[in-house]
Amino acid sequence: MAGCEWVIEALGCEAGRLKDPVALERMFRDLIVGLGLHPVAETQWHQFPGPGGITGLCLLAESHLACHTFPEFGSLCLNVFCCKPRPDWDFGAYLREAFFAREVRVRQLERPYGTV
Repeated sequence: MAGCEWVIEALGCEAGRLKDPVALERMFRDLIVGLGLHPVAETQWHQFPGPGGITGLCLLAESHLACHTFPEFGSLCLNVFCCKPRPDWDFGAYLREAFFAREVRVRQLERPYGTV
């Protein structure tokens, strides 16, 4: 048995979108529905003052979903960790459309639970 973790960087994003809590909440909702995830509590958000971005964390029955935005750099960092495999999700297409990312880097890691 193994889990799956995605580490995603979206670069060249529109700064205004990275400071928009509604856009980030929509992204979490779309991920939860699209990947069949199960939140166990309300998502927690922290919006930094001034030019700062937003940090979000959703605790899942499967593990967690987290993001950090850096509007001053046009960057969105996203982490999705699931305790069991999930279907592929097109992070690149989503982030290009929702946040106008120019570049999206996706790393998928297998997280084995036992010794090999």
